[in-house]
Amino acid sequence: MFARLSVLCALALTFLLPAAATAQVRATLVAEVASIQPGQPFNAALRLQHEGHWHTYWINPGTGLATTLTWTLPAGFTASDIRWPVPTALRDRGGNVIGNGYEGDILLPVTITPPADLAPGTNVTLKVYAEWLMCEDTCIPGDANLQLTLPVAAGPAAPHPTFGERVTAAVARLPRPDPAWQVTATKAGGVITLAVKAAQASDHVPQDLHFFADDNLVGYDLPQTVSPDGQGGFVLTLRIAADADANATELHGVLAAKNGWRADGSLPALRVEVPFEADEMAATAAETVTSDGVAGTAATGLVGTLALAFIGGLILNLMPCVFPVLGIKILGFVNQAGSDRRKVVMHGLTFTLGVLLSFWVLAGALAILRAGGDQLGWGFQLQSAGFVFALTVLLLVFALNMSGVFEFGLGATGVGAGLQMKDGYAGSFFTGVLATVVATPCSAPFLAPALGAALALPTTESFVIFTAIALGLSAPYLLLSLFPAAIKVLPRPGAWMETFKQFMAFPLYATVGYLVWVLAGQVSEPAFLITLFSLVLIALAAWFYGRWNAPGASAGRARFGLASGTALLAAGLWLGWPAAPAQAAAEGETGYTLTWEDWSPAAVEKYRAEGRTIYVDFTARWCFTCQTNKAAVFGSAEVLRYFAEHNIVALKADWTNKDPRITTELAKYQRSAIPFNLIWLPGRTEPVILPELLTPGIVLDALKG
Repeated sequence: MFARLSVLCALALTFLLPAAATAQVRATLVAEVASIQPGQPFNAALRLQHEGHWHTYWINPGTGLATTLTWTLPAGFTASDIRWPVPTALRDRGGNVIGNGYEGDILLPVTITPPADLAPGTNVTLKVYAEWLMCEDTCIPGDANLQLTLPVAAGPAAPHPTFGERVTAAVARLPRPDPAWQVTATKAGGVITLAVKAAQASDHVPQDLHFFADDNLVGYDLPQTVSPDGQGGFVLTLRIAADADANATELHGVLAAKNGWRADGSLPALRVEVPFEADEMAATAAETVTSDGVAGTAATGLVGTLALAFIGGLILNLMPCVFPVLGIKILGFVNQAGSDRRKVVMHGLTFTLGVLLSFWVLAGALAILRAGGDQLGWGFQLQSAGFVFALTVLLLVFALNMSGVFEFGLGATGVGAGLQMKDGYAGSFFTGVLATVVATPCSAPFLAPALGAALALPTTESFVIFTAIALGLSAPYLLLSLFPAAIKVLPRPGAWMETFKQFMAFPLYATVGYLVWVLAGQVSEPAFLITLFSLVLIALAAWFYGRWNAPGASAGRARFGLASGTALLAAGLWLGWPAAPAQAAAEGETGYTLTWEDWSPAAVEKYRAEGRTIYVDFTARWCFTCQTNKAAVFGSAEVLRYFAEHNIVALKADWTNKDPRITTELAKYQRSAIPFNLIWLPGRTEPVILPELLTPGIVLDALKG
């Protein structure tokens, strides 16, 4: 519950309208009528008068808390929920959207229905307890006990002399559907498309449209785009909130227009309650799927990927370890073939065959590995945290290599020197093999994306991609075999090649960044932080290897570099490899599942009224101690078992982003920082406050009282 503000005003009877005032917001209960009739519904309203720059909140507040009413009515009376007027997008002094709500003098209507057997000539007193959150630069909870006494009359109801017309007008301006406008919505990915079509031509053009979602499906602070449809209607593109229900099937909210949806301005907002229709574009794409499961759009994507793969193969020839020998290799072909051009071309084709065969062997090995992984349930795909982490490490290491932190296989070239020096076509063939496997180790960074594709794509597509890279690598050799004289126009080797190589590391770093982002959504917050540290450790391993295993290093120095680099790499892999979170492991051990609910004052009051034990965790993603506490406590099977057996409610107050409710609640306990954990025990008026650093034992002892 909110910390109460003791600001109750004197209550009046009959037509004296009661009010509760604070320095920021004054609350009053008003009615549309001067008297009520048996069985005839009428409208009352909570009037909120805001001081300048202060505001209260709508049903979907964004960052605040919606106003609530709790009625105490005579027997037989019923009250509807608040009939919310169209809100405005609330902004801070910097112009940033901070929520949805109201400023100025606002009426929140409610329909009251009296019983049919109400006796004329009597008086009826309506009581309501109102709660609201009022904010400017800071937020303060407000509340008031209000009441209104009205006579019961047999004749027709007369409007209230002071507020009758105003309440009637407020009800008339409530958002509602209008036959003049047809509304439809589709949802695809993280975007909702809301289409509003005019049923007939009109000179009135609604302006400054903005959609307010009842249930936070649409992010309140995310930009919305509006475009005319060319037929008097509009198309809005709305972004789905990050914490929204991904399985939502309907759109609920109000679509406001600055000048209203009617020429007289009498309808400021349309009420929107529509199911999501099938996205025609998505349906069209789905219809293009062939019997092999390959869509037309996918085919287009594959063509683009093949083009990039071929270009990547060409770029390999510009690496410092390849380009200087390009012309030498071709001259070797010419020297072996003499003046027979046909033989020169055959040497080029044989070299290309060696390159292709090497890539096919690699693709086949990876296909076998993936097939075995599928059978073992490894799940080699981007949905697997282990696969994403492994690919991240691979690309990071290759990027560091291209940046010059260390060099791949400095002695590898000599391994196949005997094969490469063979005369005839065998020498050309093995030259192609070595260009892929041994003699061009600096091509490894470009093979990494292909390796990832081989594991993530179907086998056929993987082979095609590897073939494209091989053709790109061998294309210059093949072309120069056809036109040996073109060797003269090749640029001279030089420092530009090393610069180019280092520059090409940055696309790999960008890919590493993307994979890290994917990984963030697959592991817990504490595990993700450890993963980031592990990548730093792996980078340190690469540096150790490069620093002490540089060209010309002594045997002892090289062994130290290799040993230390290997040890650090192993430590980094062990530390960062995604494992089942501690809580998930504990849940698997006990068979119990802990479900966190969102904290709110109302949730605390509800569960206290039910006599439940409540555990409240005030936490934030940026709070490392909070994450450590959570891993330690709820990674304990004993704690999870106790929570399940005693039906304990777990509430999470997430302070990752600003939340005035949480700030206010912390202030009640003279706190301005987290971690902060509370336990509400049944029958006690005050909670048990836990220390900042927690263990399973501390929590269990507190729960047991």
